[in-house]
Amino acid sequence: MPDLSAAILTHLKGLYGDTEGARAFHRLRKLTDRQRGQLRQPFPAPALSEHDAILITYADQLREAGTPPLRTLAAFCERHLVGLVNGVHLLPFYPSSSDDGFSVIDYRAVDPLLGEWQDIARIGSRFRLMFDAIINHASARSGWFQAFLQDDPHYRDFFITVEGVPDLSHVVRPRTHPLLTRFEAAGGPRQVWTTFSTDQIDLNYHSPDLLLEILDTLLFYAGQGAEFIRLDAIAYLWKEIGTPCIHLPQTHRIIQLFRTVLDEVAPHVMLITETNVPHADNLSYFGDGTNEAQLVYNFALPPLVLHTLQTGSARALTAWAAGLRLPTDRATFFNFLASHDGVGINPVRGILAGDEIDSLVERITRRGGLVSYKRDPGGGESVYELNVNYFDALSDLTGGERIETQIERFIAAHAIMLSLVGVPGVYFHSLFGSRGWPEGVALTGMNRSLNRQKFAAGGFERELADASSLRHHIFRRLARLLRARASHPAFDPHGGQRVLDAGSAVFALQRGPRGADEVLCLQNVSDKSQTLKLDWQEIFGAGAGGAHDLITGRVVPPPKGLLALEAYETLWLTPTP
Repeated sequence: MPDLSAAILTHLKGLYGDTEGARAFHRLRKLTDRQRGQLRQPFPAPALSEHDAILITYADQLREAGTPPLRTLAAFCERHLVGLVNGVHLLPFYPSSSDDGFSVIDYRAVDPLLGEWQDIARIGSRFRLMFDAIINHASARSGWFQAFLQDDPHYRDFFITVEGVPDLSHVVRPRTHPLLTRFEAAGGPRQVWTTFSTDQIDLNYHSPDLLLEILDTLLFYAGQGAEFIRLDAIAYLWKEIGTPCIHLPQTHRIIQLFRTVLDEVAPHVMLITETNVPHADNLSYFGDGTNEAQLVYNFALPPLVLHTLQTGSARALTAWAAGLRLPTDRATFFNFLASHDGVGINPVRGILAGDEIDSLVERITRRGGLVSYKRDPGGGESVYELNVNYFDALSDLTGGERIETQIERFIAAHAIMLSLVGVPGVYFHSLFGSRGWPEGVALTGMNRSLNRQKFAAGGFERELADASSLRHHIFRRLARLLRARASHPAFDPHGGQRVLDAGSAVFALQRGPRGADEVLCLQNVSDKSQTLKLDWQEIFGAGAGGAHDLITGRVVPPPKGLLALEAYETLWLTPTP
């Protein structure tokens, strides 16, 4: 194992200066020595492969009387998901005061209403685990913030206080409420920084004490079985009055420090950055491809796929995908379509034209979706995200469209996502064919609740077993896609990808190296049949005969110049000699 001490020291001095940086380094050394002793022997995690696919789920997604929800979830995943996904992203399971878990009271505890650490270990015995590191902010009810309000010297600098009325108009943030919130403290009223809500108090990384607490927490997560650590809202980490307070160099340096410390102490753990920002800014969190995140959320994908299937044109998606590049073979994308959050609009600004974005927003609102706004520098507001269930976003809810068409379009969206280079993440509600939950919005007052419904386990299982139900049909179809993807090495998350121009109505790309290990992915994105003109020899090489479809197993003879695709049809073709 290489000695990474010099890099760690350089990062700390870069953040805090030579003297404070050196002090922090010596304290960090004691911390890592202690954690290394407590950490289960770091094992060489299997390299990412075509077998990797991750379920995104709340810990209490399924509930049954008398059983901790984490235990219910573990049993459900064991029954239904072994062999389909090999990872589980457990959305925040810590004690929390709001935002469905994202206002953390205690970073190192499992909410007793959800279960305990051994329940998480049970899931980890069958699936790779992803934990959330919600380290931009902590709950106003957390012990840290309550100690801060009592002027405890250890926590005095853990949060950002602002005196007077400085000019904060340049600060970029994804909310519209006031940036500063007033709290009564032992020493008098304090104005503290609250980027996301008045219950989510931003942490102050100008404090080495705070940074070391967070590093200790990340290593604790590694000790509890996390193989992926999701850095929530990481772009806003470092605050500097007079700047936009997003994507600052210090934020990137802190991620580099996290990566270096984990590489030294827990090299099996991978970082994944969650930055719902324009695509170019998002890619910056790869760093040089070796020193920041191993995975970056591919935030432009969800709105682009919606645009593609709503318009029946793959032009924008094809142009964007043709430009995707991985910086090294040690970094890749985390591809997804839906999550506990909405569909971000910022990532496609500059990819889609303004009128195309306006049209997308208008279509979503017609289909039962809601719109959340952000405050822009200068005081204006603009659309931040669309809050919508992904199935509903792709469906005509007026009653004039066949449910079979809606299912085909939804499956087509996931076939696109699963074919692209990267590791796929599938939200629970997408995998099991949920619809929107407007009652949840009325109940909580939060737009995002539209796609966050929880279920009684028994009723959910009965619905899933019903061969006539939407859940049954969606799960069966997506399971087939997941198995097909895992069956072929061309879908390696670091593997090759070449986007082809197959006309406006078909998204086409080749995965893997040329020849026998190659897969040609074809997706009709329109509601009409399409005929493609293909040069079979050019695509598969001179020795290629026919092909077979990985999804259905059917044999496809070499087309005599033309290949037909039915409406929304997917083909993943691998050549036969």
